[in-house]
Amino acid sequence: MSTAERWRLVLGRYAQEQLPAGTGERFQRLDAALDFLYGREYAGRGTREHGGTDGGGSGGGTGTAGGGGGSGASTPALLTWLGEVRQLFPRETVEVIEKHALDRYGLTELVTDPQTLDRLEPNEDLLRTLLTLKEHLSPAVLPVARRVIAQVVAELTRRLSAEVRAAMSGRLSQNRHSPVPIAANFDPRGTIRRNLKHWDAARGQLVLEEARFFERNARRLPWDVIVCVDQSGSMVGSVIHAAVMAGILTGLPSYRVRLVVFDTAVVDLSDRADDPVSVLLAVQLGGGTDIAQAVRYCHQLVENPHRTVFVLVTDFCEGGPPSDLVAAVKALAEARVRMIGLAALDGDADPSYDRRMAGRLADLGMDIAALTPGALAQWLVEVTS
Repeated sequence: MSTAERWRLVLGRYAQEQLPAGTGERFQRLDAALDFLYGREYAGRGTREHGGTDGGGSGGGTGTAGGGGGSGASTPALLTWLGEVRQLFPRETVEVIEKHALDRYGLTELVTDPQTLDRLEPNEDLLRTLLTLKEHLSPAVLPVARRVIAQVVAELTRRLSAEVRAAMSGRLSQNRHSPVPIAANFDPRGTIRRNLKHWDAARGQLVLEEARFFERNARRLPWDVIVCVDQSGSMVGSVIHAAVMAGILTGLPSYRVRLVVFDTAVVDLSDRADDPVSVLLAVQLGGGTDIAQAVRYCHQLVENPHRTVFVLVTDFCEGGPPSDLVAAVKALAEARVRMIGLAALDGDADPSYDRRMAGRLADLGMDIAALTPGALAQWLVEVTS
């Protein structure tokens, strides 16, 4: 981005004549996101909006919250804007922008009005927003927020549980068949062989009188799974899926799940691992990151290294000395703990992370990936077989 374009973003649309806006899609999105909020600065100063009305706010005529007259931004528009800000700006900038939105421009509809929140459709985007703004929620909004969080978590658990359990249930046995007709276990060749005697030559058809289904090898894996989750603001989607994943794994036999979250401090939530809602209400999104400290803490939890899997969910943006993180991971590797570092753990598996640091940890034996929860379950099956 050129210096002129940077100044254009700083000065806003009122500098359009001297510094025309850039034409790229990303610039247009950045300009619109900033104007949605900071265009409100001109409300009540006698300036005229590009729509032709005095006062009022910005953001494509959405109005303002605070300052001169005009209607505030609608809650759906605010939700869309919050999502856009998190996509476009680095974590530190997002925190500043959101603080300005709440404290300076009074965009508090989501965090102060339970009726407004209650009208919104519970979904994962809304859950992300609530977790991000959790510290600002008023006491009146908290019961509604808890209900929304519980609804979204229940839906996520229902959707992910089936594929996770399928991956964990064992591989198909090619030698044994089951009387239980499960479509995923269908044996087409065995079914054809079993029914060849029912071939109808006149019609040229094979009549199926008995379908065959493979039996699955039961898995009883006495493995410890330590899930260590970066709770910095940029990882909110992965935090959600990690909490749900831990809850699902806790319900499976022969697994002992430890759940740890961290920023510059480490919090052990293992006693809540079976309750994703409680976990999400406990996390404190934002702040710095000390990955090395969290890895060292998790190392203390290891009782049987040869039967332990360490799952680190982070963007690998270490706030402390990189050498400390390398040393902590090296100690786990030397203890023969199986390790995977997830730059993203969500439905999209679309990561943004420090590739250089991730590469250094990969050199020590840590698998590096961005996975969906189902893919993580499959990885666990493969490494613990």
